[in-house]
Amino acid sequence: MSVTPILLILAGGASSRMWPLREKSLLRFGAQPLLADQIRRYRELGFGEIIVVGNPENQADIAALAGQMPGPAVQVVVQPEPKGMGDAVLCAAPLVANPDAPLYITQVHDVVDDSLHRGILEAFRADPTASYLAGCEMEDYFPGGYMVVDADGRISGIVEKPGPANRPSNLVSIVAHVHSRAGRLFDALRAEYARDVPTDDHYERAMDALMKTQIYRVFRYQGSWRALKFPWHVLDIMEVFLAQIKGQTVAESAYIAKTAALVGDVFIGEGVKVFPGAAVVGPAYVGAGTIVGNNALVRHSMVLEHCEVGFTTEIARSYVAERCAMHACRVLDSVFAPGVNFSAGCTTANLRIDRGPVFSRVKGQKLNSGRDKLGAIIGRGAFLGVDVMTMPGVKIGEGAQIGPGTHVHHDVRDRQRVYVKQELVVVEGDA
Repeated sequence: MSVTPILLILAGGASSRMWPLREKSLLRFGAQPLLADQIRRYRELGFGEIIVVGNPENQADIAALAGQMPGPAVQVVVQPEPKGMGDAVLCAAPLVANPDAPLYITQVHDVVDDSLHRGILEAFRADPTASYLAGCEMEDYFPGGYMVVDADGRISGIVEKPGPANRPSNLVSIVAHVHSRAGRLFDALRAEYARDVPTDDHYERAMDALMKTQIYRVFRYQGSWRALKFPWHVLDIMEVFLAQIKGQTVAESAYIAKTAALVGDVFIGEGVKVFPGAAVVGPAYVGAGTIVGNNALVRHSMVLEHCEVGFTTEIARSYVAERCAMHACRVLDSVFAPGVNFSAGCTTANLRIDRGPVFSRVKGQKLNSGRDKLGAIIGRGAFLGVDVMTMPGVKIGEGAQIGPGTHVHHDVRDRQRVYVKQELVVVEGDA
């Protein structure tokens, strides 16, 4: 009889690297939050018992979401502090009644093809005495953990960020781990936390200890892997969901003007209004109640519910959350949190003069986004006055206010007000 492991979804930790966006597991790529979509997919794959580890900030939202999911109840447990993956796993231990039950550990912010989950489950069912870790085959160097794999597929270790010249294989570890016995993992983690070691890699050290006495095998994966680590990764995840739109789905209650154009694969939600001269060019998603005004253009983008895409506005390759307002402006390769006001004449510059990669600062560190085009990341409820321009890779915090005509070259903190002082000179006509 085949055994389906208990599924443990890690959705806690801190989202500080995602600033100015909020909790990444609750970001919506369509009608549902990412976590809800992930749970739905896991249900379709046959998982019955599901545990989600959240944090104090997202606990209530995750619990409410879990309560609405069809099927057996999803259990939610809280990791009180962001003390690493090992601590998150141990927080779920009291909910695992059978220590001999297999445990499948994933992260909500890793978006992969269903073929990974099906394949690793098939491998485990073929030999349930072994544990299995997913390894993504990558030719180019990726700053992650690389697997040390023997000729027979047995994993003997994982080397973190070895550098391009020292890779032990081309297999980068993805957090898609089937542990054949949950109790053994919990015991190994407790042993690591009992040691006086200052680093927070308890989970990795526990697996390294288990690999010395237990069989861990690699499941090789060659499909797509998109991870939500930094705010610009929202655009990567958006691409995954846009690719799922096939053909044209237009709600009966939507209004599409005769002179408006729908081109390619598009989704148009309930009550959407697309006015004369406007165009929605796929792949594109337009959520319920959104207005696409005269001569506006939405292309290769996701615009959620009750937004105002005003006259002559262009939204290209961007993610726009619900209740955003835009008028006669340009939103290019950007991410808007809910409730952003982007006034007339505003533009998100997305291309450096030297056409090099766009950098952005995360927790004080200057990082290469890996994108040659990246506009702005704008937090919830920010208000940008008329003719504001943001430079590539700039982030604007929640509730910030940017005065008219300001050129924003650096990140703006939450609730800051930034404006340009103007000296008004009045000269009489006969002076």
